[in-house]
Amino acid sequence: MAFRRVIIGLLCLAGLAVVLDFGAAAYSEYRVSRMLRDGSNLSADPEVTFHGFPFVAQALNDDYKKIEIRARAMRPDIPGEIMVEATLKDVHLPLRDLIDGHVRTVPVDEVEARMRIEPTELGRLFTIPDLQVFGPPADKSDGSGGSGGTGMTTAGAIILTGTIPLEPDTPLTVTPNGKSGETVSVLADLRLDGDQVRITATDIYRGNEASPAAVVPEADRAAVLARFTRTIDTKDLPFGIRPTKVEASGGQIVVEGKGRNVTIDLDRLQQP
Repeated sequence: MAFRRVIIGLLCLAGLAVVLDFGAAAYSEYRVSRMLRDGSNLSADPEVTFHGFPFVAQALNDDYKKIEIRARAMRPDIPGEIMVEATLKDVHLPLRDLIDGHVRTVPVDEVEARMRIEPTELGRLFTIPDLQVFGPPADKSDGSGGSGGTGMTTAGAIILTGTIPLEPDTPLTVTPNGKSGETVSVLADLRLDGDQVRITATDIYRGNEASPAAVVPEADRAAVLARFTRTIDTKDLPFGIRPTKVEASGGQIVVEGKGRNVTIDLDRLQQP
């Protein structure tokens, strides 16, 4: 009986320790979230997650294994909000600075930063409300100018599909509901050029990856391709990380970058 009581007591202590550990982690996540919102002028508190257990042991050692951050941010050149993300690995942050909120420069062994432009924002950017983004076509036998046969196209190839008017003498503008006109698909080249993402429509597309598309008259071809062409300035990723990669994923344009052995301002997700 006494042994059972000891076991029950130890289990209760262990449970209490877990609860306290999660509570300490939640408080720290809240503190960092508030610092990020205030320092970066965000419209809402970002999601902050401290990984690793026990949290208290990391805090006492002033060294956190991994912190993940997700936030919606405004950009003057992109209508609406975009998703920005950062993964911080091996963060060296004194516990006293975390508690009192006086965090400025923080050494981090590795930072992975991302910017996600979702379909709604892409549609606003292109003024094509129903714009969809697809991955690269499976082959070149698709009427997009290839020589036929199997094999992957260039790594930067994507497909854009959206509704635009194709009637004779009609300006290439979309009505407010975005449904007037014909569905058009184009093959486009997605490239990272320094700090800029270049999306360049190269040909009309009639393959299987996209929705059934209209036949574009030759006279409208240049205007249609121009409509699906844009350049986006990344303006640096979270914490000033330079972009190194861009891809189409899940209907989004995702820009990524990585930094090692960097010192960041933890209260500034976006650079001023």
